[in-house]
Amino acid sequence: MALYKLEVNGERVTVDVDPETPLLWVLRETLGLTGTKYSCGEGVCGNCTVLMDGEAVRSCLLTAGDAVGKKILTIEGISRETDHPLLVAWREEEVSQCGYCQPGQIVAAYALLSQKPDPTDSEIDEAMSGLLCRCGTYPRIRRAIHRAAELKRRQP
Repeated sequence: MALYKLEVNGERVTVDVDPETPLLWVLRETLGLTGTKYSCGEGVCGNCTVLMDGEAVRSCLLTAGDAVGKKILTIEGISRETDHPLLVAWREEEVSQCGYCQPGQIVAAYALLSQKPDPTDSEIDEAMSGLLCRCGTYPRIRRAIHRAAELKRRQP
């Protein structure tokens, strides 16, 4: 076991975990942030997506040590702002069906809109291409991202 100092959702935390512990399990089991989902464990599905220094990454492929000195943002950090344009758009477009993939989808969309405030369809498709949705809500996801971009532009 080793002590790691992390910054998660704007808070500094210290965790005592094995050096090889995946960041996903640190978030879920050690810190109780269960919004980040486990699914494939191989970085293929995207359900475990979090932001690391603003970049969408798969937390199942990273260790606690990989996160030291980085700013980690999870769905819990985003969802504190229930009026965030992305969350409003997600609800308005009724994106969620089963909801399992939605935390990873929202985090990836958040990263996209942070880098490209008015993305094209192809930019959205590229940014979201590695995230699997078993319910097939991809057209709604794209509409929600466009709507969120529009809502962000209207903000003062």
